[in-house]
Amino acid sequence: MTAVLKWLTMAMGVACVAIGFFHLGFGIDGIPDMGSSGVTADSQTRFFGAIFVGYGVVWIWAARQSPISAVAIRWLAGIFLLGAVGRGISLAVYGWPHWFQIVLTAIELVLPPVFFVLSRGEETRFERDTRGVTAPA
Repeated sequence: MTAVLKWLTMAMGVACVAIGFFHLGFGIDGIPDMGSSGVTADSQTRFFGAIFVGYGVVWIWAARQSPISAVAIRWLAGIFLLGAVGRGISLAVYGWPHWFQIVLTAIELVLPPVFFVLSRGEETRFERDTRGVTAPA
């Protein structure tokens, strides 16, 4: 289970960094159905792209820890899930977005519970491995 969590965490980080740089570089031109939303939307999109790069870097950092911090994974997955909540609010207020945004929402709803389960398994394994081990004097 540790290998799966490490791989999935690293993949998430790399994907977020790539997506963030994509949005940073292309702005609204890289988002389906944005049209000519204007300079404010482009500025906002590029800003959030940079933030997403940082978010991805933290996923990569978490994947490189030994053991992987279950707390960090749960926080990162919770933030990802919060993105789906934001999309849900948008759906309720404005209606259905471009089909690609619906796919992203599904991913944002499915992946966090997977991370929650895998991180709990990692936490349990770590507790089992360290049970009875005392710190050196």
